[in-house]
Amino acid sequence: MSAATEYFSDFAAALKYWRGKRGYSQLRLSTESEISQRHISFLESGRSQPSKELILKLGMVLEVPLRQRNAMLLSAGFAPAYQERNLSDPELKAVRQALEFMLAQQAPYPALVVDRLWNLLMLNEPALHMLRWLHGLPPDAQLPTDGSLNVIRQTLDPNGLRPYLANWEDVSADLLLWIQREAMSDGPGSEATVLLSDLLALPGIAGMPRIPNLDRRALPFLPMTLRKDRVELNLFTTIATLGTPHDVTVHELRVENFFPADEATANWFKQR
Repeated sequence: MSAATEYFSDFAAALKYWRGKRGYSQLRLSTESEISQRHISFLESGRSQPSKELILKLGMVLEVPLRQRNAMLLSAGFAPAYQERNLSDPELKAVRQALEFMLAQQAPYPALVVDRLWNLLMLNEPALHMLRWLHGLPPDAQLPTDGSLNVIRQTLDPNGLRPYLANWEDVSADLLLWIQREAMSDGPGSEATVLLSDLLALPGIAGMPRIPNLDRRALPFLPMTLRKDRVELNLFTTIATLGTPHDVTVHELRVENFFPADEATANWFKQR
């Protein structure tokens, strides 16, 4: 949170940033928030100070992430409104049970639960089997689910999964986009910005194009093609989030489901 408050020196800077990011004029924000355009202008110039309720209202209208709504509150001198709890917290037991159910239903295909920076928090058995196979791990090996393993870094690292990712050049642009969006929200010095710098420093990443080549795609989605031991797996993914969150942790959870893009890939998972 300290990085966010350093990025936004005050509430006026935060409001102008998020209004510009959403492409709202002061008039449109006034209309949708039912706050006078003059008052919004005064807020952005620092001539008026917001109430806590007004900040929360503007955050909802501008669809500001919960973490950044807390940052806006802090920049105006208020305490954060949204809690940030660990997924193992007893109060999040129902959420964890729901995630476990979703992961189980995805079998025989892989599924992961990650946070906003793609740090691994949960995975199902098919995902564990696939990663063991790719990393050459023993059958009883476990992977850390405490957030210490970053899925995107592991995917793009030459010492990780990149040697087995046949189309890593195409995949890298899509993966980096997720972290770039978080870095734009958090600002300089944030965890997202540091992670983005680390990813761009990986060999071969900085020079990769940021715009995917859509002309050569035969499929309506970007497949992730894995090759190892004469096996080729073509997968695509979907990303799901939890609705109506009132907790920063819950708001930032991502459920990534892997699906086979062809019959051979589907059969490989079913046989295993």
